[in-house]
Amino acid sequence: MNSSMNILIVILHYGETRQTTALHEQLLVQNSGHSQIKVLDNASPQPYAQAWQRTEQNLYWAGALDFSLNYAQQKGFSHLWFLNNDIYFLTNKNIIDYAGHRLRHIESQVGPVAIYSPAAKTNPYHPQMVFKPGGQFQIVRYVDGIAPLINVKFWTEAGLDFSDNPYGYGVDIWFSSQAHTFGFSCVVDHQVILRHRYHSSARKVEGFLEKAATAEQRYLQHRFGMNYQSIITKMAQDIHLFSTKDHYGTI
Repeated sequence: MNSSMNILIVILHYGETRQTTALHEQLLVQNSGHSQIKVLDNASPQPYAQAWQRTEQNLYWAGALDFSLNYAQQKGFSHLWFLNNDIYFLTNKNIIDYAGHRLRHIESQVGPVAIYSPAAKTNPYHPQMVFKPGGQFQIVRYVDGIAPLINVKFWTEAGLDFSDNPYGYGVDIWFSSQAHTFGFSCVVDHQVILRHRYHSSARKVEGFLEKAATAEQRYLQHRFGMNYQSIITKMAQDIHLFSTKDHYGTI
């Protein structure tokens, strides 16, 4: 992997240890030594024995991301790959090295990428994230926060705005939607595919999804306006898909 791209991988653990273990072991087996893989235990009711750190309280998604980005910056990493523990990669390659090669290849074609994301086998909320057979990659206006590979330089310029939304839902949309403002792109890669079990932990906490949804609505209204839903729908449709016929060959 290019020495200028130094990726820190953080798996966010909350909920059942078995799904964190499955992802952690998948990546450990594939790691060629170029990247550090850490598990952040977000004060989970089921502690993760191999965790790098365990927080004193639940930081939720955005707080845990902010914590991890600050650590990545302090330690000199160029990128943070922040992974939900309820995902699993379906691409039959060494995912860590392959994603790094793919990101460098894509940046050679479209310029600096703020956030790179694998495509999802299914995504009921964000259609631009869904895997397209025959697709190489696509430039999108925002990405879902299930597995963002974030350029630390972009974060240092854009910041992570979540002080009025502790639960973090919707922060991924606003954060990634700022990429174009700072001269970056957001990319979904159709050569790297994952499966995601949506709300696998959140739905087990009574009342959490309702509170998080209310906070998300206020948060997005404040930033996009009262018609935020139509704006986000239009952004999801604003894509530039590159396919094999465009000579962006699979690597």
